[in-house]
Amino acid sequence: MFPTHFLSNRKSAACIVILFFQLAVVSVTNAQPIFERHNYEVYPFLSRMAQKGLIVWDDNIQPVLRPQILAALDTLSAHSTQLTSVEKAELHFYKKQYDDKYGKLPLGYASDQFTLKGLPVIGGSVVTTPDGMILRRSIGARAWGQISKRWGYQLSFQDITETGDRVDTSKKSLLAGPETGAVPQGFFTVNEFNYGEFRGQVTYSFNKGSVSLAHDYLMWGYGQGGRLVLSDKAPTYPQIRFDFAPLPWLRFNYVHAWLKSDIPDSARSYTIPNGLYGGVREVFVPKFMASHSIDLRIMKGLNFSFGESIIYTDNLNIAYLIPVMFFKAFDNYAGSRSITRGNNGQFFFQLSSRNQLRNTHLYANLLIDEIKISEVFNPEQQRNQLGYTLGASVTDVGVSYLTIGAEYTKVRPFVYRNFLPAQNYTSASYLLGDWIGMNADRIFLFARYTPIPRLKLTASYMRVRKGADGTLDQQYFQQPQPAFLFGQTADFNELSFQGSYELWPRLYLHGGIRAVDGQQRISAGMHFGL
Repeated sequence: MFPTHFLSNRKSAACIVILFFQLAVVSVTNAQPIFERHNYEVYPFLSRMAQKGLIVWDDNIQPVLRPQILAALDTLSAHSTQLTSVEKAELHFYKKQYDDKYGKLPLGYASDQFTLKGLPVIGGSVVTTPDGMILRRSIGARAWGQISKRWGYQLSFQDITETGDRVDTSKKSLLAGPETGAVPQGFFTVNEFNYGEFRGQVTYSFNKGSVSLAHDYLMWGYGQGGRLVLSDKAPTYPQIRFDFAPLPWLRFNYVHAWLKSDIPDSARSYTIPNGLYGGVREVFVPKFMASHSIDLRIMKGLNFSFGESIIYTDNLNIAYLIPVMFFKAFDNYAGSRSITRGNNGQFFFQLSSRNQLRNTHLYANLLIDEIKISEVFNPEQQRNQLGYTLGASVTDVGVSYLTIGAEYTKVRPFVYRNFLPAQNYTSASYLLGDWIGMNADRIFLFARYTPIPRLKLTASYMRVRKGADGTLDQQYFQQPQPAFLFGQTADFNELSFQGSYELWPRLYLHGGIRAVDGQQRISAGMHFGL
């Protein structure tokens, strides 16, 4: 239990509101401050344009605000003479979605001070596997809008049901890959799994940044096969997000998140007088994450980013609500350098180069979970619990709109894990970082091609090797530390061909084939509204 400065939940909510609204008292933009879903096709489109040197595109942290996307599209319009016919058609298609005309496409209402837009969310797909067929259907709704010129809001919900032979109800296996995890909404069987996805946000935008209260995804860093620092493997979670760009070459991001520990708190659980459903009200250990990072633009296309995060439990701590706090230093202070009173901290770094080499994106990520600086090169004493990603891609390779790339990710033993289970680098028992987890590596090769506007074709090859998790005794006391890939449990190859077509804004047709060590999974489907 921490010895200093904790708030009750009621007092903390008031302090949070006061703190962040004080930060936001500056002039505002006229654009609609809404974070766009991170897997929209406009993201890779703009990333590729930045890779060609046509725009500056800050997408290290996703999702990105709608006004930033619109600004990038407007800048790209000034370079339309440098675009191919396919690129011009896609630019026109995306601009229609982000200017005022798009407001007439969804259902809704608009005035000078208030807008409300909405779409139904529907989807369906079928997957054939060696064990049988899986049907997936979803239904829900999405609404978004603006209040005056300062506020934007958004919510979306979809109820998803999967039925068929041996439905994957955990989505935690290596074969599930980077697919986002799910929290069951009720009882499930081996033949049916029901869960939901919810996103909601209220955002206040000002001329150099924004403040958002949201229940959403959060992604940090570049990666094609996975993301080392923050990914969308874990389901959405509540968060406060603060973005600030005081200078054109300097960007700051802060997030405080409420995570799901899945660890029962026996001291706070209590009996139910009527004895129904086991007679116990289960309470879980509260779990939080604070993260902040700085992105420095060294020159056009060359960026260096660094930051830290901390996973902490038991009680909300006001110190981690201070965006510029040095989390690790405060953790040492509050815990008196005792491991049993401390929390789980990480440091992370990234270097990204776009169009320094023509049409090329180079990037490198490093996540440090634990390290002994004085023993880094000592094979007997070192504790190099870290992971890294090295990646490169080149676009317009012989053919316009053909991009090829390669990426290697290595996560050493015991990364993401803490001796306190509630402080593992997870939410809802899914990794916040790379889906391959600790003691694993991945080679990822890919080719992407757009032969006609909005038709996306992707071919990829992946090899994953995975070692044992090991014991906590090995993690904290064994010297030297176990070798990389000790107790190897998996080594598989995956070949994938995927295609999607955005027939109409937010109406996607998709299909593909995926072969894991020769076992094929064929899929086809559509979705609309997200």
